[in-house]
Order: sequence, then structure tokens, then C-alpha cells
Amino acid sequence: MADLSNFSINDKWPAKDPNVLQLYSFPTPNGVKASIALEEMGIPYEAHTVTLSDADVKSPEFLSLNPNNKIPAIIDPNGPDGTPLTLFESGAILIYLAEKSGKLIGSNATEKAHIIQWVMFQMGGLGPMFGQLGFFSKFAGSQWEDKRPQQRYIDEAKRLLGVLDGALEGKTWIAGDYSIADIAIAPWLRALDFYETKDVVGFYDHKNVAAYLDRFLERPAVEKGLQIPPREPA
Repeated sequence: MADLSNFSINDKWPAKDPNVLQLYSFPTPNGVKASIALEEMGIPYEAHTVTLSDADVKSPEFLSLNPNNKIPAIIDPNGPDGTPLTLFESGAILIYLAEKSGKLIGSNATEKAHIIQWVMFQMGGLGPMFGQLGFFSKFAGSQWEDKRPQQRYIDEAKRLLGVLDGALEGKTWIAGDYSIADIAIAPWLRALDFYETKDVVGFYDHKNVAAYLDRFLERPAVEKGLQIPPREPA
């Protein structure tokens, strides 16, 4: 049996089965990337609800795993060197899980490079820009009298949707076969519902993107992964 007793995160979120991968997360666009990937790849895991409250993400236990205090994070008791591996950053987790399982990362070096390219597109563009769009459209930033910041992110969201729409022309998935790139991108498209910004960014004018998100949400592993972990701790 794997021994995770040296990981202080286990003091706050104890592992019931330390032999399987431990996921510490919350069902945000970044959080569900990990749970969807685990479901798609069939990797046994145990999910722990880490809420976005300071009491959780800024607790000493969670910071011991991710000093950047963001979900998701994992401990893989069966790391590549025969010892437990810890990892944070959702993009890094996606790539690690794909390489561990040999799934959803292409069948050759060229396919892998293109898949990772689109993962980086999400990590560096779609996620940060959509997040700012949400802040200035739904949250505290929406109350600012100066609407130039809001318009900046509306315009950038439209631009990014246009890039994605063009890249999806004639394709079912963004990098050929279904991959971790789709798992990275689609949850952030879904977030536009939560931010109540689909109309303002012209989401449905991007027919390829809209159809792409529908296809993604129809996958059984996606339906399950979107609910993991539950918003309230068990």
C-alpha cells in the first residue's frame, strides 16, 4: 500500500485509498479538466473537494501541494520513478495524465505537438481572457463606471472565438482526434454561460464553436467529470 502520510495535505483531506491517484479540486473550468481527463482515460482516482475559500486554498495543507493556491492539484502514488508525484497547474496535469495513460495525446510526435499547441492556446489565451471577461461582466469589475476594461475583454473574447471557429472548420475536434486539447478548451467555452456573456461575445455567431461545445458535452465521461468533485465536501 502506498504511504501518503508524509504529505501534509493528507491531514486535511485524508486519502481513503492511498493506492489511487488523489485529486484535489473544485468544479471550475480548470478543475473539471482533471476530472474529465481521469474519467476519459479510465485512471482510478479519488476526488477531494477543495473549495475556493481561503480556508481551503490558502490553508497550510493545500499550500504544501500547490504554493500558488489554485486548484486542481494531484498526488499520483504511482509516479513515473516509482515514488509518489505531486503536480499542480491544470495544463501540466493534462499532459502528465495523457502521457501516463498513453491516451488523448496523439499517436506520433507531430500529433502530440499540435495537441499541446492547443492546450497552450487555452492556458495562455482562452482561460485568462475569459476569466477577465467574467470579472468585468459579472463580478466586481462590472460595477466600475469606466467600461474600457470590460470592452477590452469582450473584444478579446470575440477575437479568440474567431480563431477557434476558423480552426474548427471541417473538424470534429480541434487537433484531429479527440484529445486533451478539447478537454482544456471546451470547459472554458461552457463558462460563458456562467458569466452570462454568450450574447455579448456573439457566441452563436461562431457556428463551429457552438457545435463543438455541444459535441463535447454529449460525451458520457464529460457529463460525469463536470460533477466531480461535488461542490460540497462529502
